[in-house]
This record gives sequence, structure tokens and C-alpha cells, in this order.
Amino acid sequence: MGLFGKLKESLTKTRKEFVDKMETLVVGHKDIDEDLFEELEEIMIEADMGADVAFELVDKLREEIKKRKIREASKVRPLLQELIQDILDQDTVSLELDTGKPAVIMVAGVNGVGKTTTIGKLAYMFKSEGKKVMLGAADTFRAAAIEQLDIWGNRVGVDVIKHQTGADPAAVAYDSIQAAKSRQVDVLILDTAGRLHTKSNLMDELKKVRKVLGKEIPRAPHETLLVLDATTGQNAISQANLFNEVLQLSGIVLTKLDGTAKGGVVVGIRKTLDVPVKLIGIGERIEDLRIFDSGEFAAALFDEEETGVTE
Repeated sequence: MGLFGKLKESLTKTRKEFVDKMETLVVGHKDIDEDLFEELEEIMIEADMGADVAFELVDKLREEIKKRKIREASKVRPLLQELIQDILDQDTVSLELDTGKPAVIMVAGVNGVGKTTTIGKLAYMFKSEGKKVMLGAADTFRAAAIEQLDIWGNRVGVDVIKHQTGADPAAVAYDSIQAAKSRQVDVLILDTAGRLHTKSNLMDELKKVRKVLGKEIPRAPHETLLVLDATTGQNAISQANLFNEVLQLSGIVLTKLDGTAKGGVVVGIRKTLDVPVKLIGIGERIEDLRIFDSGEFAAALFDEEETGVTE
């Protein structure tokens, strides 16, 4: 199975929850009426796009139907796909790595979202491109977080800079930067903040880490990514709002899309946060982390044939 086929397969549950229900709805309506709009809103909310996003999309749908003088319910589906594509088109933003050596990526996310696994897969992706990669274990609150990152480092074949459990994350960040410079690393990925015990503590810790990075390397971190679990739906957006206040996120990594019917949260994140989804996790294999492409995602969601996508 090619990459596009894998993406389509991973979105099967979301497609059944959203696109298939929408298809059944428009087939059951000969004309466009208010009942159709209300049921569409409900379907979008159930797909975890969020109520505000659903209402906004349906309002835009009404406007376009009136403007284009559309009368048949069968034409609603391609129009809604177009509107969703317009939202997601803003998301095709590449990772910022052309910064000199090393490019620094700071990764955050609450426990259980697949943060450490994502970092390991990201390291594998960069190494597969011929880049020299290093990991920094600055999520020092849990011993398991350091151990898991070490396991991934060994698996991928990259160095891991680590201290003892409970160490100052900023100190780990500093040592990671120095090691990355001396070993001429292309990409340093720093694991941070696996908890949200109190907002103030989180803010102080992360601000300190960012300050250390910026002092040692201009404009670092060059990417600040938040890992979110797609299966949590709207809860993921709540987490992102909090982290964004603290970190000024440059991108979202959305994991576990293959295990959820809540893939509509991709649309919700784009509209609610104004932070691009840059990477998506579509399976458990090491190569199942991929750069997010809005056109590819929309085509896979709406069960279309591959167009302009390279395997």
C-alpha cells in the first residue's frame, strides 16, 4: 500500500463518522432546506470539528449556495469539501529547518499523547533524509520519559543527552545545545513539558528553556511543536490553547488519526488556534509519521483518488 492509501485507510473511522453521514443526508434531501443545514451542523460537531467551526462552516455554506444559485442537495457535498479545503490550505507549512546547524525543535505535550514516540519517529524521518540528529531529554519530571527517549535514541541510532530524573530542564537544554554544536548535528529535538500540573510552573519552566535555547543559538527554538492525541477531540484544542499561551507554538503534531472518528479536529484546530498542523501520525510503524499536506488530507478524507500526490 502506498503512502496515500495508508492515509485513506487511517481516516476510515473519521470518514464513516463525517463524510458517509453527510452523503446519506444529502441523498435523503431532494431540496436544500433548513433541516439539511441543522443536520449538517450536527454531523460536523459529532466529527469533533467543534460547535463554533460547524456553525461558521454552515453559515459560509448558506452564503455560497445563495451566491452560486445552487438548488440541488446533491451539490452540497462538493461545496462543503471546497470550504473545508480552503480552511486546511492554510496548513501546508513546512518545518523550519534551513537555519544553519543545528536546527532546534522543541516538543511539548501532556503525558499519554504519544510525545516520546513522535520524537523518535521524527528523528527517524530526519535521519532517513541523511541528517545528523540528536535528542535532548528535558522532560525530567518522569523517569519513564527519559528512559523511553533513550530507548528511541538507541532504536533510531542517534545520541541522547540526558540528566537524572528531577534535574533542571533548562540545564539539559543547555548541555544538549553544546553537544549538538560540538558534534555538528543538523537537527536537535528537545523533549519538554509532559505535564500540566499548574500553569505557572509550566510557564516558568518552559520560558527558562526557551531563554537558554535563544541565548545559545539565534532564533532558537526554530520550531515549537505540540503533540496532540486526535482521539481526545475537543480536549486536544483545550490543551493546545494553554500551551500556545506559554510557548507561541509554530505547529501541531496530531497523533493517532488511525484510531479515531474524531479526525475532524484537524479542521477545528486550524480555525480555533491559527496554528498549522505540520505533522500527522497515521499508524504505529516508525515510518507512520508524515508531513501534513492539506490537499492530500482532504482527498483522503472525502475518499477521492490520489491527485498530484507523490508516493
